This record gives sequence, structure tokens and C-alpha cells, in this order.
Amino acid sequence: MSAAIVRVSAPEGAELLAQGYVYLDVRTEEEYAGGHPAGALNVPFMASASGRLVQNPDFLAVARAVLPAAERVLVGCAAGGRSIKAAQAMLDAGFTCVVDLRPGYGGARNAFGQIVEPGWLAAGLPTELVTAGKSYAELARLAKA
Repeated sequence: MSAAIVRVSAPEGAELLAQGYVYLDVRTEEEYAGGHPAGALNVPFMASASGRLVQNPDFLAVARAVLPAAERVLVGCAAGGRSIKAAQAMLDAGFTCVVDLRPGYGGARNAFGQIVEPGWLAAGLPTELVTAGKSYAELARLAKA
């Protein structure tokens, strides 16, 4: 049985980054390009295939290529759904210190689409549009090198 994944709020996630954690943004390339936490690496957990999202078959290979298994990683997505699955996949694959950003970038939402916990953006934490060398296209090339 897998250990429970530690899930943190956006302010708690920012504190982890200040302690040396690396932010792994598992949203799509398009979502990442629209804004992301400053310095975030982008390795999408889901990819578009035949007009729908499916698990990215290269997720773990690229994550392993750019992050040592012992790296302290904060995983985030848009609202917390993909990141918890990505965090579990990483732990199951041998990563040893993976924490999930519970509300994601845009905030955790209830069944009615209302934000129930502010995400990274609403918390006013540092964001950017471009992070040189950290986009999925760039990281995937490193993984194949």
C-alpha cells in the first residue's frame, strides 16, 4: 500500500520552494504557456490524443531525465486532480520526496465550479509566462539526448 501523499496549500507550496523544492507543472503545454509559477518545469501528465486527454506515455521518462529520484518536488496542475495522480505515479516510480499542490494553479473547485481553495495565481504568488529551458518541448529533447 502506498504512503499518503502530502498535499499543501499555495502559500505552503511557496514556502517549500523557498526551502529548495522544484516546482513540476503537470498541466498541458498550452496551460503552462498561459502562465505558471516562476521557475516551474513543465512535464504534462496528460497529453492530447485524438481530441481527448490521455495519460502522457512519456511523463515518467521525461521526469526521470530532468529530476533525480531524490529531488524534492512540488507537483501542481490546474486544480489538483492531475497533480495528485502525477505525484502518485512519481512515488510509485521511485521518486522519494514528492508533495502535491492541493489547489493547483487556478484553485480547487467544488462540483459547481466554484473555487473552494485559492490556487497559486489567486494567492498572488510569483508567476511568469516564459521560463527558458523549462518548457516541455525543451525538457523532452533533453530526455531523448
